[in-house]
Amino acid sequence: MRVAHPAYPGPGPYRGALATPGPHDDGVRHDERVEFEPYRGELLTFCYRMLGSYHEAEDLVQETLLRAWKARDRYDPARASVRTWLYRIATNVCLTALQGRGRRPLPSGLGAPSDDPGAPLAPALDVPWLEPFPDARFDVEARADLRLAWVAATQLLPARQRAVLVLREVLEFSAAEVAGQLGTTVAAVNSALQRARATLAGAGDAEEFREPGDPEVRAVVQRYARAFEAADVPALVRLLAEDAVLEMPPVPLWFRGSGDYALFMERVFRMRGIGWAVRELTANGQPALAAYVPETGGGHRLHTLQVLTVTDGLVARNVVFADPVVFDAFELPRHIPAGNFAPER
Repeated sequence: MRVAHPAYPGPGPYRGALATPGPHDDGVRHDERVEFEPYRGELLTFCYRMLGSYHEAEDLVQETLLRAWKARDRYDPARASVRTWLYRIATNVCLTALQGRGRRPLPSGLGAPSDDPGAPLAPALDVPWLEPFPDARFDVEARADLRLAWVAATQLLPARQRAVLVLREVLEFSAAEVAGQLGTTVAAVNSALQRARATLAGAGDAEEFREPGDPEVRAVVQRYARAFEAADVPALVRLLAEDAVLEMPPVPLWFRGSGDYALFMERVFRMRGIGWAVRELTANGQPALAAYVPETGGGHRLHTLQVLTVTDGLVARNVVFADPVVFDAFELPRHIPAGNFAPER
């Protein structure tokens, strides 16, 4: 977690005093105090949708709250609610951060799938990869619009179109409110939204969204987890869609099809052995698995975080993250001593 900026009091008993002009004395503050902290979680998901990075989103939310605290004497409740006002600040913070920067992709967004399951697994550390979101740590709404494929698709949009799409379609601000947040017109907002929708429609993001707690989804994930722990590749294949996708940022290559998926998993188990342990969790409103590889001296070491898409009772996509920064965001233990592993079922 990020440390609060020294100029901003941060969470806890703090309540930002927001200036409200008096009826007779311009600039006189009413003794009205409004908390900023209750908005932190939803601002974090907004910044994540904009940036595609949980860690950058944390920093930008802190910057948003700092700016709001500094500008509290200029807030006018007659013009906007606190929530709308905070989103205007957060939107400007995100747009500034995105200036001159490219998108955060997944490997499948960079080119054709690999046809060599034995290809070298060389990471591309110069690519700013899309990161998963640890939604279990927050009270997240609109989970369908947090899923990895959707966030990856929105990365194709120019920053202002992305902001309009999220503010209008996900957060359901009015066109007039978004125009105020972006300093533009309602007509411009409606035009940007139309272009954003057209881009997403052509991006091929048609994956069905199912909640991780859906009984069918949970049963598939549990069977997948048991097969993975047993290093049982045939059992894994029976749970895969025919055109299942496997991708592993920061490694830029990816695979499509249950055949190559199976060959790659056989390679993994040859390299790492058997006796894996798996913990179930969620990410981006999707089922996820923390996979722990057995260590020679006993116990298990965290190997990957795998975010699954389950469609029609089969695993259609598995995005496998091995970046330690991702592990930190999910607060996953790196090592579990022998006999201490208690996977969540």
